[in-house]
Amino acid sequence: MIITPVTTTHLPRRRLLAAALAAGVGSAVPISAARPAWAAPAVPGPVPLTLPAPTGPHSVGMVPLHLIDTSRPDPVAGPGHHRELMASVWYPAHRVEDLPRAPWMTEGALREFLADAGFPLDPAFGPLTAGHVGAPVHRAGHRLPVIVYSHGSGSHRGDHTIMVQELASHGFAVVTVDHTHDAFTEFPDGRVATPDDVPMYPRDFAADLRFLLDCVERLAAGHNPDVDGKPLPQGLLGALDPQCIGAFGWSKGGTATALTMLADQRVRAGLSIDGPMQPTITADLGRPFMMMTAVFTRAAMPDVAEFWTHLRGRRLDIQADGAVHNSYGDNATLISQAGKILGMTDPQIQDWIGTLDPARSVRIQQAYPLAFFDLHLRHRRGHLLDGPSAAFPEVKFIP
Repeated sequence: MIITPVTTTHLPRRRLLAAALAAGVGSAVPISAARPAWAAPAVPGPVPLTLPAPTGPHSVGMVPLHLIDTSRPDPVAGPGHHRELMASVWYPAHRVEDLPRAPWMTEGALREFLADAGFPLDPAFGPLTAGHVGAPVHRAGHRLPVIVYSHGSGSHRGDHTIMVQELASHGFAVVTVDHTHDAFTEFPDGRVATPDDVPMYPRDFAADLRFLLDCVERLAAGHNPDVDGKPLPQGLLGALDPQCIGAFGWSKGGTATALTMLADQRVRAGLSIDGPMQPTITADLGRPFMMMTAVFTRAAMPDVAEFWTHLRGRRLDIQADGAVHNSYGDNATLISQAGKILGMTDPQIQDWIGTLDPARSVRIQQAYPLAFFDLHLRHRRGHLLDGPSAAFPEVKFIP
């Protein structure tokens, strides 16, 4: 395989991560063949990428779900086929010993991710998460508040695992979904879907989220929504609280979060992570909404500014100094590690994740979403959302 010289300006995010996975995980070709011309000499042996551990008091469990929305046709498969999705439920768990940790991406999806980026390799493994597959649910005498998550364009449901597993470690159930035809996703029978030419708009993402809310209600009522009847972890049926639901999403998923709230009263609070809010949203939203902005700011984006004027409930807009679109999420730490494996300079890495320190980015994305959903789903009021904090001097509150 021949890799032509590239610069960070022309290196897509997927290609950068894929190069590091190929180099760090090990593959059918030498690391020197997989790295760009500007990379440093290879480090002997595998150097896998890692995700930071969550900070909450609970261990984390995870179970994938295979779902079909029979109310919507599939835009690709043709007549008789309905919208097919893969989702995951993350939750506080116990008795996790000896249970496997969930991968950031399944092997089939990761293989396509690598191939799409120009690295047709056979990955042995990718970054592992804190989620223990199939672990029993930790119950503390009450149902779990629920948060649903929507990823960005051309991504996958694991793209904000740092936030997801952090929330789960603090007692939330988080349901993530791959938006089929705009995501890398693997189905239980081994089929892998990749981002394709079928247009998927924020309203399509929102329709997926609303279907996910239906599945939450089924789980809460003691019914298994998995179309294959896959056994669920002990304690999951009946564990979720359908009256206590929030939502968050990144980029297109942030816009979808807002659209979901406008269409569905079941979502009590929403968080957009640098969502562009396009097409323009002109309807009023009377429930709490928070924006973590970086590139799609009110100052730079008329659509975001317009959306802000229609927020009638409690509203917050925070921005971290040095943040760019990739700063709030797993990209911040994975691209940083990837760049070092590939021999990139600090300025080259900052072209991708901004000048916000990756370790500080992790702490911000762990602390602020938790504080927001703690307040609006569990009525636990702290002081982090009141204004600037000495613990996070880089975070600005935009009035």
